[in-house]
Amino acid sequence: MYAPSAWCLDKLRGVYATRPSTGPHKLRECLPLSILLQNRLKYALSGQECIKILKDKSANIKIDNKKRRDHRYPLGFGDVVSIWKTGQNFRILYDVKGRFQPHAIDAKEASFKLCKVTQKRIGKNKIPYIVTHDGRTIRYPHPDIKINDSIKLNLESNEVESIVKIENGSGVFVTGGNNIGRVGVLQHIEHHPGSYEIAHVKDARGNSFATRLSNIFVIGAGKEPIISLPKQKGIRLSLVEEANNRLSRRVHDDVDEDDE
Repeated sequence: MYAPSAWCLDKLRGVYATRPSTGPHKLRECLPLSILLQNRLKYALSGQECIKILKDKSANIKIDNKKRRDHRYPLGFGDVVSIWKTGQNFRILYDVKGRFQPHAIDAKEASFKLCKVTQKRIGKNKIPYIVTHDGRTIRYPHPDIKINDSIKLNLESNEVESIVKIENGSGVFVTGGNNIGRVGVLQHIEHHPGSYEIAHVKDARGNSFATRLSNIFVIGAGKEPIISLPKQKGIRLSLVEEANNRLSRRVHDDVDEDDE
């Protein structure tokens, strides 16, 4: 009831949901680690079991290649969750309905993450630095890095491997607004001085939509993204198409039962 709908909790369970700790992501844009373990991955039946799992050194749960013991630690878009005991790796993404979705990835993809550049400044002693969407501060960045670009960060060495520029033709992921979770190709950006800048995007099915530039997260230099995407590939279906898909699956299941 009071927890964000992106957590997908029951009505009464949302009243007493775990409040995330202060961390790299905003309160309304994160998912507590205990909710992931208990409600999504089904590794625990209660909050106490989540705490025991995180306190257990053999479980060795890492967020962005760092061990975390806080059951309230906030997980946000793009974070990599590694569970050593099961050998599983997940990347936190959104589905086309704006709900957090732990997307299973392999060990190679779990070695890096994409970070959006939100600030670029010159600090004390004239040292240039950038700030990313997950609260990282990187000093002496490459001069080509601009605000709203994405960087491919190696989680083992914490070094920037490559830059993904925000430009026409880049693959983007929408992380906010009414089109949250959709994936497409950036067409152009409208600049409105003193107001919000608008980005126009076209998805793989040829549908065009617009959203604020602040909601855009660059995930690739072209149509092929650097990270793997969930099953729906960021394509939103209409209500009629969703109903037809459910009906076709139901008919298919009935036919399989008759054959048996």
